[in-house]
Amino acid sequence: MALNKLYSSSSLILLLISFFIQCHSGKSELQLNYYAESCPKAEEIIKQQVIDLYNKHGNTAVSWVRNLFHDCMVKSCDASLLLETVNGIESEKASQRSFGMRNFKYVNTIKSAVEKECPLTVSCADIVALSARDGIVMLGGPRIEMKTGRKDSKESHLAVVEDFIPNHNDSMSLVLSRFQSIGIDIEGTVALLGAHSVGRVHCVNLVQRLYPTMDPTLDPDYGTYLKRRCPSPKPDPKAVLYARNDRETPMILDNNYFKNVLKHKGLLLVDEQLTSDSSTFPFVQKMAADNGYFHDQFSRAVRLLSENNPLSGDLGEIRKDCRFVN
Repeated sequence: MALNKLYSSSSLILLLISFFIQCHSGKSELQLNYYAESCPKAEEIIKQQVIDLYNKHGNTAVSWVRNLFHDCMVKSCDASLLLETVNGIESEKASQRSFGMRNFKYVNTIKSAVEKECPLTVSCADIVALSARDGIVMLGGPRIEMKTGRKDSKESHLAVVEDFIPNHNDSMSLVLSRFQSIGIDIEGTVALLGAHSVGRVHCVNLVQRLYPTMDPTLDPDYGTYLKRRCPSPKPDPKAVLYARNDRETPMILDNNYFKNVLKHKGLLLVDEQLTSDSSTFPFVQKMAADNGYFHDQFSRAVRLLSENNPLSGDLGEIRKDCRFVN
């Protein structure tokens, strides 16, 4: 009897130690339907908000996908991207890597709807992840099973944004190494670049391929079209000067991007490099030939991206307003 009590006491101590370590390690155990008990309607509310916003402003769906990439690539999926410059915090939105990002105000629209149902329960980091998931569906992409349970950061990572997010002019080897550092392989990286199937690129990021002479790797007729879209070698960053990533299905997440890249009609240097790099080229060919395969690999890579180093315990919090720490 005494021995049984000793064992049960030991088991209890081990359980408490395990719980303590999990709470204070800063690493979160994400799970499907994390809010099933604390806020059962959370995911449905977020989904409905994404649909409503898409119907009013179609480009919001593209913004949600880009938010996930910019937030999760930098240290952690922790909504640090959403913080404004205030009280000593410098916003990641000030980084050159964030150029052209928009619709942040509508993240607060989603957050407000969730707060009304369940105050201080659902993290902004989970809203970033789930809005991306639902935005991908609105863009004709795959439905992705996404885990939740992330906490929000208490700090911005502006100083290191450029150490994590590759530039569109970086070499393919650097781009691949950045993704591999968070556990995404070559095949997954190629699939994630397929997000360039939707949205648009500002002329600021295109003109180096057009002026003073046209990039010889660019399809000449396509280059002429891009020059009409971007008539000046020094475009005004604040002007609405852009080209669509995909002229045929600009708001559908499909494998047209890979077909365009094979025809040398990618907008950015990183797009073109997918065909010239021997490690990525076979995957480009395969995705161009099979939209289902592209969607499968895209789903896998988005899941990996969305689970990068989530916060828990004392290292994170549930923000009341996604723009400010509590």
